[in-house]
Amino acid sequence: MTTRRDFAALAGVGAVAAAITLSPNQAAAQATTQNGLDRILASKKLRLGAIAGGAPWFMKDQASGQWAGQFYDIGKALAADMDVQLELVETTWGNAVLDLQADKIDIMFGLNPTPRRALAVDFTDPVYDSALVVIARPGLEPKTWAELNDSKSKISVESGSAQDQIIRRLCPKAQIIGFKSTDEATLALRSGRADAQVIFWMGAVRAAKRDPQIGKVVVPQPIFGSTSNAAVRREADKTWRDFVSTWITYSRGLGLVREAVVNSLAKVDLSLDDIPPGINF
Repeated sequence: MTTRRDFAALAGVGAVAAAITLSPNQAAAQATTQNGLDRILASKKLRLGAIAGGAPWFMKDQASGQWAGQFYDIGKALAADMDVQLELVETTWGNAVLDLQADKIDIMFGLNPTPRRALAVDFTDPVYDSALVVIARPGLEPKTWAELNDSKSKISVESGSAQDQIIRRLCPKAQIIGFKSTDEATLALRSGRADAQVIFWMGAVRAAKRDPQIGKVVVPQPIFGSTSNAAVRREADKTWRDFVSTWITYSRGLGLVREAVVNSLAKVDLSLDDIPPGINF
């Protein structure tokens, strides 16, 4: 039976063997032409973009500096299978693509692929499906997206996010109010400046359970979903992207991804019972 360790070893043995035969000058000359996978294996370091306040996706204990969260666990497993050290590089959802382009990070989990982002970086196969929902103010419970597509509807959203781009297409007649962060968009709903906040389901469930007075999580029909993927730097040689896609598919089959998601929900006091009907991941 092939193990996760066997899987990583098979992918890396050729690259590592080739690197051993290079002189320092040859290695330096090749650095600019190596694909991402070879560079990571040669440096023995995987730089993962992470967001300190991104629970349940990323969580950082400010006192101890310890990281947790589903994408930390997934990134840690990826680094272990590659036999490299995991290095966390703090970023934001808005800056992650720029950090990939600037070679500050090797990979960013948790990005929803959009056409605009796909012009700048490469996306792997999906890590899991991610449904778009709304947190609706008390007394509002839209059954369809069409109900929100009204000039009187005020919808808060994090500017530049995937949900920002999506809701502007779904509800072009509505008043879309953009904010710098998801928390600011939630505060707008809490203070009555918005009727609803558009957000992916994990963030919505956590926000509503933490502060029930902001409203109720509603899944408008038809269920509109995106996927949560990993993004890597755009390069001609797609070896790194393809390796991560293969690793993701393999890890989903092992149940590693689902386990990481469930564990991360538990860390923010959520369980599978808190997930709205119709949501799958």
